[in-house]
Amino acid sequence: MGLFGFSFKKVKQGLAATRKALIDPIRQLLMRELSDSVIDELEARLIQSDIGVKTTVHLIEQIRKSYKAGEIKRGDEVIDFLKAHLIEMFPPADRAIHFAESGPTVILVGGINGAGKTTSIAKIAKALRDENKTVMLAACDTFRAAAVEQLEIWSQRLGVDIVKGKQGGDPAAVAYDACEAAVARGVDVLLVDTAGRLHTQDHLMRQLTKIRDVCAKKVPDAPHEVMLVLDATTGQNAINQAKLFKQAIDVTGLFLSKLDGTAKGGIVVAIREQLDIPVKFIGVGETPDDVEPFDPEKFVDALFS
Repeated sequence: MGLFGFSFKKVKQGLAATRKALIDPIRQLLMRELSDSVIDELEARLIQSDIGVKTTVHLIEQIRKSYKAGEIKRGDEVIDFLKAHLIEMFPPADRAIHFAESGPTVILVGGINGAGKTTSIAKIAKALRDENKTVMLAACDTFRAAAVEQLEIWSQRLGVDIVKGKQGGDPAAVAYDACEAAVARGVDVLLVDTAGRLHTQDHLMRQLTKIRDVCAKKVPDAPHEVMLVLDATTGQNAINQAKLFKQAIDVTGLFLSKLDGTAKGGIVVAIREQLDIPVKFIGVGETPDDVEPFDPEKFVDALFS
């Protein structure tokens, strides 16, 4: 599946855990006669799904209002109401990758250790390659030899070039060399991997800013995208990470990884509620093909199907 396609089947499968933990119990709950107590229980279930308290309160207020007005009388009508209002929460947003008008498109990728960053880079690289774009990887995580080795293995599997440096070397120097190589070789897209770092480590966040600035000096308007990989299984903590990464590197889009590994897929809604950063891609499996562009309407349909 190319980067710009959407596989309803894959997203539906990836949301199986969330559907089992949230949607199926909600459907069972709403088989009972609709009442204030049923709506109270619905509220508790929505909060448990990591949708977010503010969103849940808003949804429940609207459901109570419609119920008391006689506009909602049955459980299935509540399901339709939830779907419609969740979709409405996502206003139109630019979720496409911004490609450079000339020269290589530089995509800087950040995230904490364990977020699935390197695998997510491989997924994006595979999808771009499937769109007949030439791709290069920059291994700027010089702190961990294993990180460079992992990215190098992916480069070999995917048949794309990689630029790397010495372990313990300056990550910004690797970024500089990679930008220079991408320009010289006429590469379409340069994906810059960075060291997984805690959002609370100021010195490491400054290093990330330095990498961004080096890319900007070497390639006009770079980085053209700054993608932050968030682990969906971490729930609300992912939102705290995004806030601090945004301050350091002006994040332009989110890649929500491991969505298939959590029963709290409602985090997608909470992210929309608290962050002014579009979710651009979601990871719904472990293979390089398991990346999907985020489409709110199709996502909600897959969640409730």
